[in-house]
Amino acid sequence: MKKVLRTTTALMMTAVLFVSCDNDDDNPDIINPEELITTVELTLTNDNDATDIVVLEAFDEDGEEGPIAPVVRQNGALTANATYSGMVRFLDSSDPADVEDITIEVRAEADEHEVFYVTDVAGVAIAKNDVDGGGNPLGLDTTVTTGAAGSGNFTIVLRHEPTKPNDGTLTGAGGESDIEVTFPLTVQ
Repeated sequence: MKKVLRTTTALMMTAVLFVSCDNDDDNPDIINPEELITTVELTLTNDNDATDIVVLEAFDEDGEEGPIAPVVRQNGALTANATYSGMVRFLDSSDPADVEDITIEVRAEADEHEVFYVTDVAGVAIAKNDVDGGGNPLGLDTTVTTGAAGSGNFTIVLRHEPTKPNDGTLTGAGGESDIEVTFPLTVQ
């Protein structure tokens, strides 16, 4: 009787372990389809002047490299020697009647994502203000500081499954880019 009870207890414990260790990432039968990202929108609001709002927006109708080039625009210049609070959004606006905010999923799966910002505009610095569950930078919420007047490029990259922690560079992060877009940026 003791042997049967021990065997039954061992089988029950094994069943509990299988149920408690189930992880969608390890289960090849559960498919998490890659989302279509057609729009990247970074809104920058001057911390000292709430009317000074600059929006960088890119819309790629087909959401991928290829036949239709993205439309990129900046609605104004950043002010020199200023600090801006930034929020980036990733959208699937392929159906204008049903725009999906992919940012919600990026935030929910923060441990699998990180947003990177790269610029060659002298004096512009970007700090990531939000973190994932492990305390690693996420990058949906940022602070952008400007120096002297100048212009150049400003690139936003949403990286999927980067190494965390990493050195803060695209090269050091690894993973794959879900989307990468470069904007012309002016500071005046």
